[in-house]
Amino acid sequence: MLSTLGPIWQEISAIIMSIIMACGSLFGVFAPSDTTSPDKYLDTEIKNVIYLIGDGMGFNHLEKTKQERNISLTMDTFDYHGASMTRSLSNAVTDSAAGGTALATGERTYNGAIGVYMSDPLCQFSYPKNITELCAERGMMTGVITTDETSGATPASFSAHSSDRGNTEDITNDQLTSGIDIIWGTANDVAYKRAANENGYEFITTYDEMMALEEGSRSFAQFTNSLWTLEQSDENTPNLEQMTEKAIDLLDDTDEGFFLMIEGAHIDKHSHSNEDANMTEALEEFDRTIQLVLDYAEKDGETLVVITADHETGAIVLNDDGTYSFTSGSHSDANVPVLVYGSSNIINPGEILNNYEIPIRIAYALGFKEDQFPYEVMIAA
Repeated sequence: MLSTLGPIWQEISAIIMSIIMACGSLFGVFAPSDTTSPDKYLDTEIKNVIYLIGDGMGFNHLEKTKQERNISLTMDTFDYHGASMTRSLSNAVTDSAAGGTALATGERTYNGAIGVYMSDPLCQFSYPKNITELCAERGMMTGVITTDETSGATPASFSAHSSDRGNTEDITNDQLTSGIDIIWGTANDVAYKRAANENGYEFITTYDEMMALEEGSRSFAQFTNSLWTLEQSDENTPNLEQMTEKAIDLLDDTDEGFFLMIEGAHIDKHSHSNEDANMTEALEEFDRTIQLVLDYAEKDGETLVVITADHETGAIVLNDDGTYSFTSGSHSDANVPVLVYGSSNIINPGEILNNYEIPIRIAYALGFKEDQFPYEVMIAA
């Protein structure tokens, strides 16, 4: 976390918080949701949670992929289908940092922020606990895996707290001291083997090293940056399915259960550049990963699977001729899917949630109470 700016920040912070609360009351940002009774969502059968985030994945991404690749999607077979409204606290159109923060902490924040309050971006006084931290404190094993850099906005939201998604060094330092059992993704320029080892992590860079990991180990992966394109250049680097299968194998080794966040990042990346073939390939790989997860959950019988997105990218529309096409290279304010397997208590069919409600309902399903999540961590003076 960032260093303090001095006493003047206390006054600035109080002023900002007053403004935010006033605006929230006026515009409904803090409007009460249906997520008010933990017992309503409790599911005594739930032991594990696998939370899949298709970055940039809107409803029309699914339809475009099915049409252009002539496939069906595992996602469509889930029992409970709803939607999420994705705005941030500062903007009608969120970015991945604020979107990821809402999905991880149950709190909305400003665009660009990673797991911090808009009123206290430098964590001078407090920050919102993310669901990974919550589960780890209970004794559950935890994992965060992505096809993005490990310090990317979505994985960072589940493993760090920073005022700016660009603070790669701060985010990586938070991750390396987080105690999360698995943090895997592509390499950035600041994560090194020595720092990982000093914090109790095995530092891995290849598929073979990943497969050699044993239960009980903690690992930090920095895989090849050129990964997850149509032409994968490094055969010794795992894809999302391989990472997911190995992560579940490592985490499924405790009576307390596990929490695993899985991000398919390249749906978003290829949507920004309107690359049809690459986007649909990335989404199909994400769906194959979902099939792997579903197979595990059906066999296990105690695993909740939740699929959603942080936002929609590309503003895909249905054309008059029945085809789908991108109309933008940016994010949009479109609602995104929320799909659930393993519990009837998370979402009602057709229900539209605020993005921040999703992790709260997951926490309640696990038996956490209102005073446990969303939870504000106070910084000692």
